Order: sequence, then C-alpha cells, then structure tokens
Amino acid sequence: MIYHSIRMKAKAGVTPQQVEEALESMREHGRVVPAVRTYVVGRDHGGDFDWGGVFVIEDLDGYWEYLTHPAHARTDRIGMPLVERYESFDITDDGDPDLGAKIADLHRRRYEADPELAALVGTPTRS
Repeated sequence: MIYHSIRMKAKAGVTPQQVEEALESMREHGRVVPAVRTYVVGRDHGGDFDWGGVFVIEDLDGYWEYLTHPAHARTDRIGMPLVERYESFDITDDGDPDLGAKIADLHRRRYEADPELAALVGTPTRS
C-alpha cells in the first residue's frame, strides 16, 4: 500500500470559504478516484501546516490513476493558488527499494504531460 500525503499552509488572506472549497474538492477526489481505497482530509496537527490529506492507494498502477484522474487535476487547480507552501510525500510498506524513484517518475510524467499544471505547482518540466 502507498499512503500519499499532502500538507498545506494557506496564503494570508485566503477566506474560509476558499479553504472549504479546496478541501471539499480533495474529499471529492478521494470519493471518485477508483484507485483510492480510503482517505482522510482535514486539519493538520503537528507542524507548520494548516490542512492535509492522506490517500491510500494499492500500487503504482493505482497511483498513476490517482495522479491523472480529472478530479485530482481539478483539486490542484482550485487549491494550489491558495497555498503558500505544501509538502507531498509517500509512506509505503512495499519492499521494492526502487519504489520512491518509480513514484517520482510518475510525477515527472504527469507534469511533462501538463506543463500548465507543472507551472501551477512550481514543478519544472524538462525541455
């Protein structure tokens, strides 16, 4: 299993309504992306972040489905303009020592296929 985690700190001036719209979009992609086994979205306690989410995905095929699903892209487009900073990381019980590199490659492929999204999240694409 892969536990995909996101932590976010809202920009100054972001309204509670904007935050709730972004969080509801995260919940929606948790509900509608078939690869998501379970999820939680809510307040982040234990660091310098305001909000977060964890999405449990079975394997790399499911991770790719999650990354490329239109509901996930919608969440990025709603939420990223509201975020001062964010942290995304994965925890897994998979024994593959190359899994981290494989996950990074999925992210790279996603951003290469969608340069607008890459610019929105601050991820450079290769030329």
